[in-house]
Amino acid sequence: MHHNNKIKIRLNHYLAHAGISSRRGADKLIQSGAIEVNGKPVLKLGTIISTNDIVKFNGSKIRYKNKIYILLNKPKGFITTTRDQFNRKTVMNLIPSISEYRVFPVGRLDRSTTGVLLITNDGYMAEKLTHPKYHIKKIYHVSLNKEIRNEDLDRIRQGKIYLKEGKVKVIFVNKKNARNQVEIGLYIGWNRVIKRIFKKLNYQVVRLDRINFGGLSKRNIKIGNWCFLSKKEIENIIKY
Repeated sequence: MHHNNKIKIRLNHYLAHAGISSRRGADKLIQSGAIEVNGKPVLKLGTIISTNDIVKFNGSKIRYKNKIYILLNKPKGFITTTRDQFNRKTVMNLIPSISEYRVFPVGRLDRSTTGVLLITNDGYMAEKLTHPKYHIKKIYHVSLNKEIRNEDLDRIRQGKIYLKEGKVKVIFVNKKNARNQVEIGLYIGWNRVIKRIFKKLNYQVVRLDRINFGGLSKRNIKIGNWCFLSKKEIENIIKY
């Protein structure tokens, strides 16, 4: 998938698109002098290049690749990493092998958590979707080990739950028709935050399903299945 037509693009976007800066900030790489364009080191941030230019990172040529966005309805028992040292099943086992695109999951869902997960090779977008300042909304369907008391729901609503990172602010929390089931929406992406909120109130989360991520819902995708999304759908998540 080559671009024959010239596209003008900022160098740091180009690096992020190529999957280079999902690991480190592209600007730092540019400042470090590791990036060459057409044989010359480029140190100036904000440099605009064309996709026909030859860009090298530490001497190796970078290819500008098409962006891929995959929406997965994650099943239980898979971990959200690209590889696992203990050979456990990862979410990458569920999608087609498009290894030349070096896709990776955006953010984390616990092994036992199910639901909406985005997998991409767009480092620039992934960084935005996990950055707290963009207020990406997540909605979870939670099954607890017992019926939740209304006063506990109120404590969550009123921001009276404190975890080590600070006060827990939620957008909403409501009991579902089954009495031990709750729907909760929040912006924070702290590690295992939902399980910790309920543990603080002496409940155990039996099942956790993310039903929405920044407006992306499961769209009738069966558990374990996936579909491609367009760039536009991803850009809609980040409402400036």
